[in-house]
Amino acid sequence: MENQLPKLSNETMEKLLQDQQDEITAHHVYKKIAKYVKDEHNSKVINEVANDELEHYNRLKEVTKKEIKPQKIKIFFFYWITVIFGITFGIKLLEQGEKQAIKNYEDIHDEFKFMDDIIEDEERHEDELIDMINEERLNYIGSIVLGLNDALVELTGALAGYTFAFQNSRLIALTGVITGISAAFSMAASEYLATRQDGGENPLTSSIYTGVAYIFTVIFLILPFLLISNPFVSLGVTLGIAVFIIFVFNYYISVAKDYVFYKRFLEMATISLGVAGISFLIGILVKQFIGIEI
Repeated sequence: MENQLPKLSNETMEKLLQDQQDEITAHHVYKKIAKYVKDEHNSKVINEVANDELEHYNRLKEVTKKEIKPQKIKIFFFYWITVIFGITFGIKLLEQGEKQAIKNYEDIHDEFKFMDDIIEDEERHEDELIDMINEERLNYIGSIVLGLNDALVELTGALAGYTFAFQNSRLIALTGVITGISAAFSMAASEYLATRQDGGENPLTSSIYTGVAYIFTVIFLILPFLLISNPFVSLGVTLGIAVFIIFVFNYYISVAKDYVFYKRFLEMATISLGVAGISFLIGILVKQFIGIEI
């Protein structure tokens, strides 16, 4: 075997060692995720992928003649990302690593013909992982988007208007909670009726996802007004939280559903902040023309 191998340049050796470490790390990540996944079919597929990664590691070890330990931090990170954000998100992040692995192997496969087999395995992993994913929360992503979008647009707008009209953090928080909770139940009921009318499956589950997404968004947006006495500072923090929620949610969706991140993020942020700005101006006009002091 050794006599058949071409002489390795330092650059090629570094690439091979990095790839070798990525393979053994991926092997351990997939093994841990396979134990976590309850679905037997999904767990079996992930275990098969993990075994392929170990085989790739051993092939590369025959070339580099070095034993490399996995990166424990990466194993910890990907495992808990999967536990917290769901199997789809965790697998899709790993899939992005698979794409990078394919690119690395394509760069050096002319020197080592067995790289063709590894490239084929990595491409197969991508297809298998996509086909195996079936997660409840993604089946109801439309309901989650509905609750999240409505809460961000309606409540940021309402809080901006209340801020100038009331100029009292506690009063704004109280009014915001009443508005938000009422709107959450209203949106959940509307989602239930709409899903049932359209003949969709599990209208009750859809309505629950919508309502819960709305309520959690309300909690995060109201919190600054409970913790900060200056209402204008509170509003600034709330708008920052709104942008952060939009960023995190759209990144999650872009990874899990292969959507374009920046376009959706900018669209959602522009709408939410635009409505907040218009509502703030309405609050100024209402206070100016009605002349009510609170």
